[in-house]
Amino acid sequence: MFSLSELAPLNQHQSRCKLLKPWWEVFMDYLVVLMLMTSVLACTEQLSRDRVVCIPLDPLVTEDTSNHKSQSLHSTARGRRTHLVYQQYVYISQVCYHEALPLCSRFFPYMAMLQSLVLVASGSFWLHFPHTSARIEHFLAILAKCCESPWTSQALSHAARQESIQEKEVVEERRSPQIPLSSTSSSVPLTRTRQTSIDSGTDSPLLKRSDSASFAATPSLCPSTLSCHANISSISLGSQVHFPSSKPSLMIDSPRQVISLDKSDGEQTRALFERVRKFRSHCESSDVIYKVYLAQTVFKLLMVTLILSYTIPLLSSLSFTHTCHPEEQALVGYTTFECIHVLSSLLRKLLVAYLTLLGLYGLLNLYTLSWILHSSLRQYSFHSLKELCSLRDVPDLRNDLAFLLHMLDQYDPLLAQRLSVFLSPVSENRLLEESLERRWGEEKLRAMTSVDAEGCSRLQLVALPRLPPALFTLSQLQVLKLELITEARFTAQVSNMTSLRELHLYHCTAAVDRGALGVLQERLEVLHLSFTQASEIPSWVLSLRSLHELHLSGRLSSDGGVGRSWALGSLRQFRHLRVLVIRGMLQRIPGELCEVAGSLVRLEVYNEGTRLLVLTGLKRMVDLTELLLHDCRLERLPSALLALTNLRTLDLQHNNLRTLEELLSLAHLRRLSCLRLAFNRVLALPASVGVLRGLELLDLSNNQLQSLPPTLFTLHRLRRLLLAGNLLEVLPAEVKALQLLTELDLNGNRLESLPPQLFHSCLELHILNVAHNSLSSLPSGIAALSQLVRLDLRSNNLEVLPAELGCCSGLHGGGLQVEDWLFLSLPPQVRDFLSRTYSEGNSRPESDSFPYFSPTQWSFSSALESQI
Repeated sequence: MFSLSELAPLNQHQSRCKLLKPWWEVFMDYLVVLMLMTSVLACTEQLSRDRVVCIPLDPLVTEDTSNHKSQSLHSTARGRRTHLVYQQYVYISQVCYHEALPLCSRFFPYMAMLQSLVLVASGSFWLHFPHTSARIEHFLAILAKCCESPWTSQALSHAARQESIQEKEVVEERRSPQIPLSSTSSSVPLTRTRQTSIDSGTDSPLLKRSDSASFAATPSLCPSTLSCHANISSISLGSQVHFPSSKPSLMIDSPRQVISLDKSDGEQTRALFERVRKFRSHCESSDVIYKVYLAQTVFKLLMVTLILSYTIPLLSSLSFTHTCHPEEQALVGYTTFECIHVLSSLLRKLLVAYLTLLGLYGLLNLYTLSWILHSSLRQYSFHSLKELCSLRDVPDLRNDLAFLLHMLDQYDPLLAQRLSVFLSPVSENRLLEESLERRWGEEKLRAMTSVDAEGCSRLQLVALPRLPPALFTLSQLQVLKLELITEARFTAQVSNMTSLRELHLYHCTAAVDRGALGVLQERLEVLHLSFTQASEIPSWVLSLRSLHELHLSGRLSSDGGVGRSWALGSLRQFRHLRVLVIRGMLQRIPGELCEVAGSLVRLEVYNEGTRLLVLTGLKRMVDLTELLLHDCRLERLPSALLALTNLRTLDLQHNNLRTLEELLSLAHLRRLSCLRLAFNRVLALPASVGVLRGLELLDLSNNQLQSLPPTLFTLHRLRRLLLAGNLLEVLPAEVKALQLLTELDLNGNRLESLPPQLFHSCLELHILNVAHNSLSSLPSGIAALSQLVRLDLRSNNLEVLPAELGCCSGLHGGGLQVEDWLFLSLPPQVRDFLSRTYSEGNSRPESDSFPYFSPTQWSFSSALESQI
């Protein structure tokens, strides 16, 4: 047995499917039911009392006619005697029923019932076909949600109010010429002012917000008969209305009407918008429902034609009397019988009724087919709604979704209007605005604002549909980071952000209104852009004339070869640009950079492993002081560097440099003080390195150096020497000449000992990193390094530590990095001294290779390492 709970969904599905049945489908369903009832009645009658009655026509015995005539003259006629018993009559009736009665008389009721069942099944086939039923059920479920949503009722009510406003304005405009105008100022004509919508630049009145005056409290009629949530407030006529009178004009103000939903309703409405969007994209991709419905209509029409073609001729075969010639003369003694069919008259009437109903059914199918072929059912446009000036932004639909809406219009056109609310971009934008206003208020944004180490207030917003209006009230915000915001728009209210100087746009195509562009041009100094293709870069970026620093991360090269220009465009508007950082896949230094060569002082290119082939564009950037070329697959030092006479920092890390023969050509770069060549494939350092007299930092980490030339130690200004990750086995004693050396990094080499001169001469040494070597002992004299604050001895072959480490007062508080068991080899008083102030957190110099780790939290102190 089935429970009521199991049968309830079937009933609900049938009731909802009625929405997609036009009037002809309803009539055809009734006609099929009548045909089925007719066939059932015929079957019942045939099974209960269908039979034939037969009597013989020829006599059994031939008698003398003369005697028969003589007897007939003297007796009354009483009929012909047949000399048959009852069983013989029953037998002959059954035989004649099958031999004399035509097939139509015997099988018409069953054929009619079978045909009616086929028509019943084909009538709703498109609603139950697997490829169409899922879409139809989904559509009906979405339609039910749209009708029940409070957002639908409020949006349509607001649209109705807007329509009444427009109608009254038209009436007042027609009456205004009839009002006499006085030359004095005592009479003021009736005027109205309306505010435009702020919904993303559109002026559709579907969900327009305006400051309205309340003239009457009479609610407008809801456009849909299914609305049970419509709460229509006062009619909005404008923000200010002036009435003509002899007194000063009366001004009536009212608060702005806002369509508001609670949190749960808002989330459900947003989910419904997304559900409608996905269903639309799914349904518009094919027209399977349209094709199935068309095939169903054609099949029913062919079915009706076939039935009529072989049923109408059968009407003449339905006769009351039949002549039977059974071959059973030996049993009954007669060869010919006259039979009557008891139900022939009734069956004839039922067949006429059945054919009449079938003819009407065929005419309706013919009308349906003509409607399908003469109507554009795969295209749907909300013309009737757009004429009302309330749903002009609703897009046109196609394929299956358009067909379903056409079918829905045959039932009730107002249902499509309710669905159109969730197809309207303005309606969705208005909902998103309201949600942002409720969830991202000013208090929450201020709570999310943080202050960095430089004292700048920062705010980061990620994965929002648009910018919350409360953002433009943060007047103290200096750095704004926007990430994955699909429809970010800066309005004229950005002028309230008086402290904004830095903007980050990570995969965020932001739009700027004309009023906001002037503000950003004057105030914005730092801009970070992250994108996939250069086409995603907003065009307004190239007009930021006050920009000092620009960071670009994405594909900037054109699809063509090396000779093609990059895809960003001209930079001539960046007159004050000083720093340019590019993270992309360039094949050449863009020639457009020459437009900012006069102001650019720092250029960084992170090329993500793409070979940078042409660097001639660097020759015009004579004012560059810092140049970074990372991951450019450079194999030699570029010759274009010779023109950069003001260069102070040259960073060519993460390339494929194998030789440094061109170092001699850099001799005239007298201001060069920082040279970083780490993460390359340099096999040997040439003696020409000695010509770089002004070097203060030399980074050759993670190369393949096996030895160091003596000329390296003639660079007396060198303060930081970074040689980690090489193949050095000996540190020359000439290192004593680097008396200004403050940092020496020998981590990850093959050193077995250190020269004593290092401790006797390099007295300014602050940081010494000799971890991951093969040191078996430390030379004496380390106590002379009174400035030493960091010493890393981990992963060596040391068995004991010298007690004179206790004389290095700067190592206390965690400056000594060594294994725990090796640390215990120190005398107790030395251990107590080195670990006594372990948690004081004394300030220490920063290093790129040897970061300071606090005892409570391990963190990078170097700015470069923090970025990595």
